[in-house]
Amino acid sequence: MRRLREAKGVSRQEAGYVIRASESKISRLELGRVSFKERDVDDLLTLYGVSDRAERDALLQLARDANTPGWWHRYNDVLPHWFQTYVGLEEAATLIRTYELQFVPGLLQSEGYARAVIRLGNAGATEHEIDQRVELRLQRQERLTGPNAPRLWAVLDEGALKRPIGGPEVMRGQFEHLITMSKLPNVTIQVMPFRFGGHAAEGGAFTILRFPEQDLPDVVYVENLTGAMYLDKRDDVDTYLQAMERLCVDSATPERTVEILGDLLRET
Repeated sequence: MRRLREAKGVSRQEAGYVIRASESKISRLELGRVSFKERDVDDLLTLYGVSDRAERDALLQLARDANTPGWWHRYNDVLPHWFQTYVGLEEAATLIRTYELQFVPGLLQSEGYARAVIRLGNAGATEHEIDQRVELRLQRQERLTGPNAPRLWAVLDEGALKRPIGGPEVMRGQFEHLITMSKLPNVTIQVMPFRFGGHAAEGGAFTILRFPEQDLPDVVYVENLTGAMYLDKRDDVDTYLQAMERLCVDSATPERTVEILGDLLRET
């Protein structure tokens, strides 16, 4: 929709006026943060000069499909609204590149480690809520071994591995899980060691998502304690891509990373 709008030279403000919405809503619609009403899509297609019936029908069907709740919606009770968008984007991505410095990335967490991390961040949650959050995280991981699995490239700061979460037994299980996951053909894991010193991602953790449709821009996801940012402007994305490329060059190789994980497993 954004490509069609820009090709026609229509501003977000003009598009918003046509569907009785604000400029910011058009931005959220184009980023996939809010759902499209079929009527709004129809009006926007007319504004953008899309007159071919087959093309209109295909885009309207996409809007209907996008409004169909994903499997993760059954976890709405425990899923923050700002994270629902991420899960949907992650589900659609073909390449996921992530850097973590505090914890092992969610897609690579063992069940025991995930439970310990979730308890830390949700001190007042009931046991049922904890179970739901763990179940959600494990279900997200199933894509990595299912059909049309995405490629996952994760860089972990050594601090994420040295930080004891859940006790020695949980950490041993996590190291074993990382070694197992590193053997998957679509998963690459690297460690950024302390000895390297300062590096390209001193600003903190982030994830870059890439999608199969060439028209869709990469999206950078940056999380904080109360929400998240989704960046898709070319300059912003390029900055994070450069940082990720530098991280991958400067970090331990995937082969050396497995050796590091083996050493940590023996030491724990």
